Amino acid sequence: MNTLIIDTRDSAKIKVGLKFNKKTKYETSKARVLKAQAVLPLIDKVLKANNINLSDINKIKVNTGPGSFTGLRVGISIANALGFFLKIPINGKKVGKLAGAKYK
Repeated sequence: MNTLIIDTRDSAKIKVGLKFNKKTKYETSKARVLKAQAVLPLIDKVLKANNINLSDINKIKVNTGPGSFTGLRVGISIANALGFFLKIPINGKKVGKLAGAKYK
């Protein structure tokens, strides 16, 4: 089971992880004004570093808060889009059920 982990709740950093073969690897980036432009390259980086394709992801976990309003929206939007495209569950919800945010 390969799990993509997206955490954009912190206004200072973005964290993307990959859980596979009983281990978890993370890539982080300092948060910039344009968080949306940092998340997808981090996902690509963590996948390539571990020789896993996007199509090999079986589920997605996204931090839904509490946290930064914009940060949560970015992470949850990306998770929902990937989950819909790959037809995989997000935060344990059935395919097609969207994750929602819990703001501060």
